[in-house]
Amino acid sequence: MTPIYEQIVDQIKTMIRNGELKENDNLPSVRILSKELKISALTVKKAYDTLESEGFTITVHGKGTYVTATNTELLLEEQKKELEADLEKAIQKGRRCGISDEDIKSLFELILEG
Repeated sequence: MTPIYEQIVDQIKTMIRNGELKENDNLPSVRILSKELKISALTVKKAYDTLESEGFTITVHGKGTYVTATNTELLLEEQKKELEADLEKAIQKGRRCGISDEDIKSLFELILEG
């Protein structure tokens, strides 16, 4: 199960990647977003802090949180690394369940063809 703050981070990154959020766009305030999502303001703050530490947003005290200029190549590279980690977990789980590497490879080929 993915923590809520990580879900918020992923959604905002997806919106940036898809062009729904652009440089200098203002994100909803922590208070407003926490009220809309019916979650703790601390959870939203943690998501915004994560986005800022990764260079996707900047917070101006008293003004709000804004999207920064984003290197889309860096964002795509990050996604590839996340996918690679997820695939590695799937492979390790298959091995723990006794599935041979050849069968795992066949499964991946079947998925890619489908």
